[in-house]
Amino acid sequence: MKIVRIERVVRMAVKNLAQYKMRAGLTVLGIIFGVCSVVAMLSVGEGASREIQEQLQQQGSRNIWLASEKLPEEQLSGGQTNSSRIAIYGLTYDDANRFSRIVPNLESLTPSKKVRFDVRFQDRSKETEIVATTPWCAEIKNLRVLAGRFISPRDMEEGAPVCAIGARLARTLFAAYDPIGKNMKVGNDVYRVVGVVADKFSTPEFENKPPWFVGDEEQVYIPLKTYVQRNGDMFVRFGGGASTMEKVELHEVILTLREQDHVMQAAEVVRNVLRGNHSREDYQIKVPLQLIRQMQATRRLFNIVLGSIAAISLIVGGIGIMNIMLATVSERTREIGIRRALGARRRDIVAQFLVETLVLSISGGLIGLLGGVIIPKTITFLTDVRTVLTPLSFIIAFGVSVAVGIVFGLYPARRAALMDPIEALRHE
Repeated sequence: MKIVRIERVVRMAVKNLAQYKMRAGLTVLGIIFGVCSVVAMLSVGEGASREIQEQLQQQGSRNIWLASEKLPEEQLSGGQTNSSRIAIYGLTYDDANRFSRIVPNLESLTPSKKVRFDVRFQDRSKETEIVATTPWCAEIKNLRVLAGRFISPRDMEEGAPVCAIGARLARTLFAAYDPIGKNMKVGNDVYRVVGVVADKFSTPEFENKPPWFVGDEEQVYIPLKTYVQRNGDMFVRFGGGASTMEKVELHEVILTLREQDHVMQAAEVVRNVLRGNHSREDYQIKVPLQLIRQMQATRRLFNIVLGSIAAISLIVGGIGIMNIMLATVSERTREIGIRRALGARRRDIVAQFLVETLVLSISGGLIGLLGGVIIPKTITFLTDVRTVLTPLSFIIAFGVSVAVGIVFGLYPARRAALMDPIEALRHE
């Protein structure tokens, strides 16, 4: 019986609203735009947040990244002659040795030198970054081997003149040639290519092509020992009519902990070691886990702000619902009086008008959810901005639209129910 009664009330609400099609339609538009805005804004915010978090996750939540930082020239130590200067700064071998002894729960330590050289194969050349590092660098930096192999422990031990090159560099220098086994010049030295690598998260760009036609890596990876034996720790930069000699033992050190729970404790130990070894702060410390946690807190705040801004349009739609229902109550005063005279209770009158507001808000909410799916996909298609639709955004948007309908519909419904039946019957 109750189901039949509810169905009858809903049909009556739809019939009553149909008498004011234009007014009801404009009111529903407010709810539609509000729901669309909430879903679209939350999806844009979620997309941006996930993209940043994925980039941080790729750096490893168990890692601590250290990098040498060149300070302003007046703070650098070293000698200076007429047109040349010596800049000594950054991470040292002593730092790395202390980390390996002192940092608790350390799983691996990955030191690297990073310099730029012209690399050449036949008549093709390109300036790119040379990374002199260890064999386990590929795992730490999420590199996958597309062809051949990465530098090996034996290469490191023997100081072998071998290298693994990035996929994009392989395409640029070698084109249709298979780079594996070929010799290429790195600066003035010759290295044999033993492998082609790319980021693990790269996706295939071409079909029916060699495996190195994937990814945007341009670096050249060589054994750290090989580079130090051939080039030492000093290198020269030219510019502005003068040459600058720089001595940097290590440009980067990545510490990997066994467990994520020990990362923050280890980071504090690292800071203390660096403060003790360096008279000035010629280094940077980056802890991806800390950045991830900060990003998660920022994402929550960002979504709240975006959702609140979008919810304003829903409130405007709610005001429209209240406006139309107050006008409806005024126009149907005599109808209310007749229903009360025939035995309708106050709660029946409240239910009648409240169901009408719910019909407006629910129908607007459902249409708005459809628009909330279309708008983010259109944004992604036209601008390549990443958007992510989540069930929570739909629940929030639709829930708020229903809540707005109830809140802004209660006052008109209660006002109708509290009318004096006799006075209502006298109304013209």
